[in-house]
Amino acid sequence: MNIKTLFNSIEKIGALRYSTASMKSTTPSVRFTHAYYAICVLVVEILLHTPTLFASAFGCPPPERLRRLLHATDSGEAPIILLPCCYDGLTARLVGLAGFNATFMTGFGVSGANGYPDTQLVSFNEMLSAANSVAEGLSSAALELVKYGEPDQTGPPVAIPCIADGDTGYGNAINVKRTVFGYARAGMAGMMIEDQVAPKRCGHVAGKSVVPFDEAMKRVQAACDARDEYEALFGKGTGPLILARTDSLITDGFEDAIQRCIRFREIGCDMTFLEAPQSVEQMEEYCRRVSGPKLANMLEYGSTPILPPAELQQMGYTMAAYPLTLLSASIKSMQESLDLIKEGKPTYDKILSFAETKNVVGFGKYAKEEERYKC
Repeated sequence: MNIKTLFNSIEKIGALRYSTASMKSTTPSVRFTHAYYAICVLVVEILLHTPTLFASAFGCPPPERLRRLLHATDSGEAPIILLPCCYDGLTARLVGLAGFNATFMTGFGVSGANGYPDTQLVSFNEMLSAANSVAEGLSSAALELVKYGEPDQTGPPVAIPCIADGDTGYGNAINVKRTVFGYARAGMAGMMIEDQVAPKRCGHVAGKSVVPFDEAMKRVQAACDARDEYEALFGKGTGPLILARTDSLITDGFEDAIQRCIRFREIGCDMTFLEAPQSVEQMEEYCRRVSGPKLANMLEYGSTPILPPAELQQMGYTMAAYPLTLLSASIKSMQESLDLIKEGKPTYDKILSFAETKNVVGFGKYAKEEERYKC
């Protein structure tokens, strides 16, 4: 946008409706007010039409923050992005408070927390509700980390970006677009879309199948289009980044999976995820042949070799997700605690103190806020 266009915009909203003669006829204080108003509107117009400047001045949207993280890792300026996967507000808080740079909302975890296997028994609205809870958890953790609003605040709060599991999009291509928009409104930085036949299932269990090549491409295209449409409506950097996943390695072979990932990138996805490679050699070839940011799925006891983060980055991966670590660890701890209760034994070795538990769920911050607004 050039200066002439900017001033035309200002004039339309009445900032410069005064002629030279009328300005001369007013008092100095009135002329100053008119000039000040015009400058303010000019600054706002510049910021609104300069997205990077706008992001720097008024905060960075979650998708743009994720994009910067990906770029820093891909360029070698930062280590691989570790993604402990969350599934509700509490696990999101824990990830944020632990100091990680990003997270992933796992459909397996959301399903499990609702008492179901990861076989798409939970609906889009249930996933969207979980995304809202995750966003709240990440926000509360960010505010607490910097002691926001307190005398000893250490800096501006930064809620870490989260990639949400979009499964198969919960319907046809139009449903996929609605899913992207829903997650964007919930504050998600990215969305994963996959090529399984609905109802989908965990990528490391038997019985999965994928849609034909062309249908998979249309599904990813719809997600990318929705990302761009959201940005057209709400500004550059606001559309969730698209993580395109293929599960075709097991069903259609490794070469088909590679070709799908290559085509996903040509269509315009931001990141790719080849699910369940079964050897280091397959992981290395995937990284060699497919461009752009790539996700490694570090599922303990799954089909893919578990490698150290540094080795994954050296191989060419940008992100390493740990999809079930928190869920599995909590299940194990709860089962052991239940056994102790059943046997009439104390559980102190398995639990936090009451004070620690209250602090983790936010009682400390709540008490400070309550005191702040007390009449």
